[in-house]
Amino acid sequence: MIVVKYILPALRVAITRELVQKYGLKKTDVAEKMDVTPAAITQYFKGSRGDVASSVIKRSSKVMELVSDITFDIALGESPPDLQLLKMCRACRQIRAEGLICDLHKESMPSLNWVETCTCSLGLVELNKEQLE
Repeated sequence: MIVVKYILPALRVAITRELVQKYGLKKTDVAEKMDVTPAAITQYFKGSRGDVASSVIKRSSKVMELVSDITFDIALGESPPDLQLLKMCRACRQIRAEGLICDLHKESMPSLNWVETCTCSLGLVELNKEQLE
């Protein structure tokens, strides 16, 4: 739930802003390339969507590198959707592995506030295990 409600919109905000600011695309073109409505793009820019976790993902240089990679692919329009989805999944896994999502979990579920180590730290173990295989 946290990923869908906070993380994915925050990633979309970062991607949207980079497509407009770095690549000079019009918002209507961005909406078409990202397969969202122009209204969604406007909400990303106004901060009414994705704003809660935007600062969270910006804390990670690795996540922002992944965002830039995704943005580059979208701007060129040469990357198939399944590859873009894979890269979005990598960004989400990186956010989880770095424990960036833990504060959002605790806000969403106050009963977790007493837990010293968020289960998201297990994501780092899983990520490292996959890299070894």
